[in-house]
Parts: sequence; C-alpha cells; structure tokens
Amino acid sequence: MKIGIIGTGMIGGTLIRILTQRGNEVLITNSRGAQGAQELALETGAIAVDIQDVVKNVDAVIISIPFPAMLKLPGGLLDSLPSHVPVIDTGNYYPGVRDNAIPDLDEGAVQSIWSSRVLGRPIIKAFNDILVGSLQQKYGRIKGASDRIALAVWGADGPQKDAAMRLIDEEIGFDPVDMGSLEDSWRQHPGNPGYCCEWSAEELLQKVAQAEKDTTGDVFKAWVTGATQLVASQQSADVAAATKQLVAFNRQFFEQRADESPADV
Repeated sequence: MKIGIIGTGMIGGTLIRILTQRGNEVLITNSRGAQGAQELALETGAIAVDIQDVVKNVDAVIISIPFPAMLKLPGGLLDSLPSHVPVIDTGNYYPGVRDNAIPDLDEGAVQSIWSSRVLGRPIIKAFNDILVGSLQQKYGRIKGASDRIALAVWGADGPQKDAAMRLIDEEIGFDPVDMGSLEDSWRQHPGNPGYCCEWSAEELLQKVAQAEKDTTGDVFKAWVTGATQLVASQQSADVAAATKQLVAFNRQFFEQRADESPADV
C-alpha cells in the first residue's frame, strides 16, 4: 500500500515504523514539512514530503496530530483525494493537559464529527484507543492469536471503513471492530471503558456499550488526575512495565465508575 501520514509523534511515528517494516510505501510529513520529517524518514525508509504531497496518489491517509493542529492544516488539503480513500484520524482531545481549549469540543461536540468538519471530509476514527506502548509491543499478531488486541473503528459504512479495517487487520495486526457511526464515537472518548485497556474484540464490544456521556467533564478530569499521578510515580523507564500499569489503571478506573452508576445505553 501507499500511505500518507501527517504527524510523526508517538502514535504517528510508531505507525510509520510498523508500516515501513511491512514493506509499504509511506509518505510522511509534520508541522515543519519534509525537513521536519527527514530524520524519521532516514531511520525508517519512509519518504519525507511537504504537506500538499503527502495526500497525492495514496491508498490511505492517517492524520495523527493534536486537535488544535488540525486547525492549522492547509484549507482544501483533502479536496482532490478520491472518495474511496480512507482518512483515518487517530487523535483525542486532551484539554488542560496537552491541548489548548477548543470551544466546540468543550461544549460537547463529538470529537470525530468536529474533525470531519475541520477537514472538510468524513473521517474514519481509529487508533485513538490504544497506548503507544501497546502499539509498539503488540502489533503484528496473527489473526486468532489469544493476545491480539482489538481496535475500535468508527465511521460511515462503505469503502473507506472497509479499507481502514483491512489496514488494521492485515498490515498492522490488530482485530478491527466496526463500532458504528461517528455520531456514536463519543463512546471512545478518553474517560470511557473502551479507552486504552487492551481488550479483545468481544470485550471491547461489551465495554463500549457501557459508555456514559461525560456531560460535565468531571469523569475526564478524574481520569486525567489519576493517570497523571501514576505516570509521575513511575520510577522505571521500562515502556512495557509502564504500559502494563496504565492499562491496569484504566481498567480499574472504568470498573469503579461502572459500580458508581448504571450505564446510559
């Protein structure tokens, strides 16, 4: 496949490494254009290009940048992209932690609907429910493996979603789970039980169904506080150990929340 990736941070950079290892032709760029992506290109064999070129003649586009950075992308960037080519957004909104405030999102807009509006094109939401450590350590599992992690895929039914699910399954080695429309993808927002827990496909379907809307933002704030404290307390630089602790924290957080109130499903 020929894949264009915008963003070379933790998730974007890891996907670049995985996809080039698998023999795909990967075009990459970041906020500094081809020059900013050149070092990673040399490391991985990807091709560093400027932003306008990263979406030309590709089979898929992956956008892995903070939400505020989406507002700085060139207008009409995706206008010439054929309708069947998936545009996969991996991002989550972390207000007060990493991201400057975005009023629409703070007022309750579904993140993937907002992304689609900003990009001027329906997106597929995926890779926003996995820790970078899980992505680095557990990709490439064969179908049917007992430790194969499931990833939620949100978006309109059709060739874009089908192509994104094949990419996740065949090129990256996770179980893609069709979760439905973008309108319901709030169930995957940080602070909900499908978020970064390394669930199997069956478990993921069950947990996402238990999600409740965080209308006040209090659940998200509590999750951020707990996760931040955990990260600050970690003494080891061992990525595997840190990831295991975060997954355990997420599972415990969501279980405690489920005990406190019934799910609004």
